[in-house]
Amino acid sequence: MPVVAVFLAAIAIFVLAFLSYGRLLARLFDLDATRLVPAATREDGEDFVPTRPAYLLGQHFSAITAAGPIVGPIVAAIAFGWLPALLWVLVGAIFIGAMHDFSALIGSVRHQARSVAEIVREHMSQRAFILFHSFVWLALVYVIVAFTDITARAFVDTLALPDGRAVAGGGVAASSALYLGLGLLMGLAMRWLRLPLGLATLIFLPLVGLAIWYGQRIPFTLPAIGGSATRTWDYVILAYCGLASVLPVWALLQPRGYLGGFFLYAVLGVALVGILIGGGSIQYPAFLGFTSDKLGPLFPVLFITVACGACSGFHGIVCSGTTSKQLARETDAHLVGYGGMLLEGVVAIVSLVTVMMLVHGSPEAASDPNAIYARGVGNFLRVFGVDPSFAVAFGLLAFTTFVYDTLDVATRLGRYMLQELFGLKGRRGAWIATLATLFLPALFMSATLHDARGNVVPAWRIFWTIFGSSNQLLAALTLLGLAVWLLRTGRRVAAWLVALPMLFMMTMTVWSLLRLAGDWIHRLPSGGRLDPVGPVAIVLLGLAGLLIVEAARALASAPARDRTPGPSRVST
Repeated sequence: MPVVAVFLAAIAIFVLAFLSYGRLLARLFDLDATRLVPAATREDGEDFVPTRPAYLLGQHFSAITAAGPIVGPIVAAIAFGWLPALLWVLVGAIFIGAMHDFSALIGSVRHQARSVAEIVREHMSQRAFILFHSFVWLALVYVIVAFTDITARAFVDTLALPDGRAVAGGGVAASSALYLGLGLLMGLAMRWLRLPLGLATLIFLPLVGLAIWYGQRIPFTLPAIGGSATRTWDYVILAYCGLASVLPVWALLQPRGYLGGFFLYAVLGVALVGILIGGGSIQYPAFLGFTSDKLGPLFPVLFITVACGACSGFHGIVCSGTTSKQLARETDAHLVGYGGMLLEGVVAIVSLVTVMMLVHGSPEAASDPNAIYARGVGNFLRVFGVDPSFAVAFGLLAFTTFVYDTLDVATRLGRYMLQELFGLKGRRGAWIATLATLFLPALFMSATLHDARGNVVPAWRIFWTIFGSSNQLLAALTLLGLAVWLLRTGRRVAAWLVALPMLFMMTMTVWSLLRLAGDWIHRLPSGGRLDPVGPVAIVLLGLAGLLIVEAARALASAPARDRTPGPSRVST
């Protein structure tokens, strides 16, 4: 079967979903372009900034699209075959992931751009608020650990090319630094020089291409801390995250996200043309079995390995943490919230295509996910006659750019969470909350971590499994909180569209965490080295169980409230 047939069919399904199910959700949630939104009523030039939908979509798309829709689908496809992952991406993105993002965004906007945790406090209890806050903050810590470490390794490793040349990780690091600097300069130029967005795009976007080319000529090499250059990069990236989290959104988050969005659009465009012209036939098996030697059983492992691209709890934090503060009109949520998730689903499909073109059992199929992805993007660019070294460097920089975009957003959201929970105010409070959020990641980066068999492994490998489980459970708990809000405000049809996916995600993630906790308990008598996954799984199960109890109490004891969502610009 040609690769192009599968790819175009998937795109057509996503477009149909956007025009049908997305519009249905917009009607059920009663979106109104004239209703006042927090970005307008609370505009402060820093966090609350009304933003044009196209600009916001790029920033939001970059924030939610990190390594997840690349690593997860590739890992799952290699283990189980590409068909199970493809089906989960299509069904999950349309009916669970995009609906989750859309409802989280609108729920936050209807509550003055407050977080989902604040929605939980209003419609459940103070105890539920504290529990949800704790869960979300822990989930953000895992995001920061996993994505920081995988990015640091991309800055150190060297990727060999078929022609004997190589793409240096230090060159990718240099290009990344130049890219971040260009984002900062673009933000300053638009803010202080009043540079129009169109002109800024014409100036800075070509400079990003130049940064990719020039980075390989000025590779960054940092001294090794504790015998590891990766650890040095871990600390440098964490320092960047700390600085980026306290800067105004216009200075770095928005312009960097906007430029990062073009990376995503470019990869998608290159993939489309490359698949249409030179995609060839599918070589990798569609299905390899219900059990993988490396990952375990397809149920529930598939649904926590492929998180971003199908459904991701992290997206709800982004929607209610940063995007809701920038939404200029309620009706923009259809494009930004629902459409943004479908675009991430397309990124996941592109990642699956890079696996479909591989031969099962080949050395390329045994590579790390970032290498499989970069080589795949390089193959797409080959039809344009692009130099292979530049093509693979572009793929690697796109990969690390997606991760960067999520890292600083995750740190900013962790800062918001702690400030909200402990009432930390002003610039001093922002720095305290930021440093507290980065403390645990820095601690984990400093430690030598072992897997269940006692082998020394990278931090991202230890935390990827628990990241996937906690991320999907966070999605289920977000949907739980939103379902309570919808039921208590009389929107029963919308509530059921939220509740049914919540039940599925809750089942898969609790099942996965029980497996992780059970394996850890089973290993206790051996007295060997223990990884942190088991204890964390038990903590997460406890928090989730308590939140479910709080939700049941809220629904049993409280009557439905007035469903009026808020003030409108036009009197009716």
